[in-house]
Amino acid sequence: MKILLAAGGSPENWPQLMAYDKYIGIDRGALFLLQHQRPVDLAIGDFDSLTAAELQAVKQQVNTVIQAPAEKDDTDTQLALVETLRRYPEAQIDLIGVTGGRLDHLLANLWLPLEDRFRPFAPNLRFLDRQNVVQFFLPGTYQLEKEPEMQYLAYCCLTPVTDLTLTGSKYLLENVQVPYPTSYASNEFLTQTAGFSFSSGMIAVIQSCD
Repeated sequence: MKILLAAGGSPENWPQLMAYDKYIGIDRGALFLLQHQRPVDLAIGDFDSLTAAELQAVKQQVNTVIQAPAEKDDTDTQLALVETLRRYPEAQIDLIGVTGGRLDHLLANLWLPLEDRFRPFAPNLRFLDRQNVVQFFLPGTYQLEKEPEMQYLAYCCLTPVTDLTLTGSKYLLENVQVPYPTSYASNEFLTQTAGFSFSSGMIAVIQSCD
């Protein structure tokens, strides 16, 4: 199952949308999905970014709306991810509207997979926008497929990482110990695939274009 979660970031930064089995709107993201003629299965958030009329429109068009208080421990995106994983723990989940805009929101979203409750599901998450595809990896050995029209490749160590090896790309590494969060940016594919491996930590792999 493939699920799309749309947060409140501007649709101007959305990638071209493929078809999904389920659409979940996070706060204003629910309204954006409806405006793009997508069938929203669930809307969740405190909806403080919507006017009363906009919220009423969402409630009229979405079967299940979970409205949280404005003052809460979790962000709307955290709440939505918890609920999505509770309902569909095996799903592949793409998130849009989570990049661009405020930096505090970007960092809160980028660090989501590091939380203990989300870490086991990190390999099933992707962040997408019109310039980037972000995937999250736990220790292991991997072969990446080049995304269409994405020129650059970055290995972002979100934590300390051990034994990082990069193969099949323009710039290579072999068994490098990474003691603090580091982004190995502006690498490139040489063919349609590139490999990497590491023994501990978590890595976000970003394919991007100008």
